[in-house]
Amino acid sequence: MDWRLITDDGVSASFGLAADEALAQRVGLNLSQPTLRLYTYQSYCALVGRFQNIENEIRVGYCNENGITINRRSTGGGAIIMGEDQLGVALTISGRGDDSYSHARELMSDFSHGLVCGLNQLGVEARFRRKNDIEVNSKKLVGLGVYRAPSGGLLFHASMLVDLDIALMLRVLNTPFEKLSDKEIDTVAGRITTVRRETESKITLEEVRRVIVDGFVSAFNVNLVPSKFASEEHADIEQLEQEKYRSDDWVYQTTTVPDSNGSAKVKTPAGLIDVSVTMAGMTIKAVFIGGDFFAAENAVADLEAALRWHTSQPAKVAATIEKIFQSRGSEFNGIHADVMIEAVTKAVARARVEESQTRADPYGCYVNPGGAYA
Repeated sequence: MDWRLITDDGVSASFGLAADEALAQRVGLNLSQPTLRLYTYQSYCALVGRFQNIENEIRVGYCNENGITINRRSTGGGAIIMGEDQLGVALTISGRGDDSYSHARELMSDFSHGLVCGLNQLGVEARFRRKNDIEVNSKKLVGLGVYRAPSGGLLFHASMLVDLDIALMLRVLNTPFEKLSDKEIDTVAGRITTVRRETESKITLEEVRRVIVDGFVSAFNVNLVPSKFASEEHADIEQLEQEKYRSDDWVYQTTTVPDSNGSAKVKTPAGLIDVSVTMAGMTIKAVFIGGDFFAAENAVADLEAALRWHTSQPAKVAATIEKIFQSRGSEFNGIHADVMIEAVTKAVARARVEESQTRADPYGCYVNPGGAYA
């Protein structure tokens, strides 16, 4: 089977997003071949998920002052920055009858095989994990998403970190951190990784692209034929770009549920626990667990992931924390479940009474990895 391969670099946010959606629609109508796009955006743009409020996710003033474009994906999930060192991956294929959002995780797991195979060629031991991540030793390297076009065509989205300026990302994205310091940068750096970090090399984007192509060929048993957009595709992309992705009505749409933030510190004999949470209404949207205690990085990351998009009911929060500690308690090195429960519930209680949104949601795709990106 032949699929097309389209590579382009330095595209605008509106073009990149419109091209992915337009191809998904056309492939569903059998007007275009299944297509793999490997591309980069202009440095830089900030892309929010389908259902996010920009004011909650992005420091709009900073972006405007620094020429960073803001736009909204058709896929859901967290805010990200994209530029010359972040590889955009978009696969558009015909859908099947059972390709519904109820199977989103299974679809993304299938899609991830091409990326995992390619990364494995570089000696990077990547694997699909949690809801929508490709990770290396529990550190996020790729975020995945899926979109089903009205025609039935499927779009699989991925953002792969070949490299990343973490300090810039934290200036662009709203986070629960009260200040941006080396400590906060290190906190985020401990949860994500890049291709260059994992390969300990200055590998080029083109080299990464080549192994990803090989990975998709191997994983899906297809031929990838280099190609370009047809004139009819360009026309559809331009129309969608003008009508949707350059429209403030699309980009700056809002929801009615405000986000709020809270934090709590608890001293223990094993060290200080410092918890920050973001709430979407009465739901825990994101959690950061820090402090000066010693614990396995994987255990902390799994606890944060377990509490993401979680009810804030105290009994259920306690049950989830206890469940993690039952299997991984020894990895927290003297921190006990009851103390962690105390810290998280205090942070939640303080978030509930916070009325302002001066410090907004930390649910960036790479700031707080592991959330849904469908």
